[in-house]
Amino acid sequence: MSKICDVCGKQPMFGKSVARLGKGAMIRRVKARTPRRFNPNIQPVRAIIKGTPTRLKVCTSCIKAGKVQRVVG
Repeated sequence: MSKICDVCGKQPMFGKSVARLGKGAMIRRVKARTPRRFNPNIQPVRAIIKGTPTRLKVCTSCIKAGKVQRVVG
């Protein structure tokens, strides 16, 4: 399943996971930085497009913003 929103085009972002060393680790030195991936919250939705119900993969921020008219029933 692709992790791209069909409405806004939101897709995975990449960053680093920071491992820290020591007691009270937030103020101690950095031990390692490893790559990680932030996935958007994509949900399969039946929506009305041009009068016909179709399946879309939409992020939850678009659903909450009302950018998609969902099929009732």
